[in-house]
Amino acid sequence: MTIAKTIAAAALVLCAAAPAFAQDLTPVGTWQTTTGESRYAVSYCGDGTELCAKLTWLRQDAKTPENLALLNQYVVQGAQATAENKWRGTVKYDGHTVSGSVTLVDAGKLSLRGCQLIACQKVDFVRI
Repeated sequence: MTIAKTIAAAALVLCAAAPAFAQDLTPVGTWQTTTGESRYAVSYCGDGTELCAKLTWLRQDAKTPENLALLNQYVVQGAQATAENKWRGTVKYDGHTVSGSVTLVDAGKLSLRGCQLIACQKVDFVRI
């Protein structure tokens, strides 16, 4: 087989597999902050289209009283889809419930942004 035919065959296989890869793009799964101090189980909830996230694990140095109070609790609830791979809902953070958004950047990266008045914070996650 010539190199040109090999490349063409590989391109054909990749094009045929592309829809399968696109279908695998989902926020559902286990995610960890990029700094590694906490892990979350992300799932669909409510009517099956809303997004929720539960704090499931804390690294030893992250086990503060505030964080321990949220352990095994939903920190994102009822986030509604606003665009492809984007949701808006409520986020529990630092003792407050604030408006937030979740964005699935790609299959391995998720971003959460929460704001209260003009103060905003963004946290990035990696799939584990």
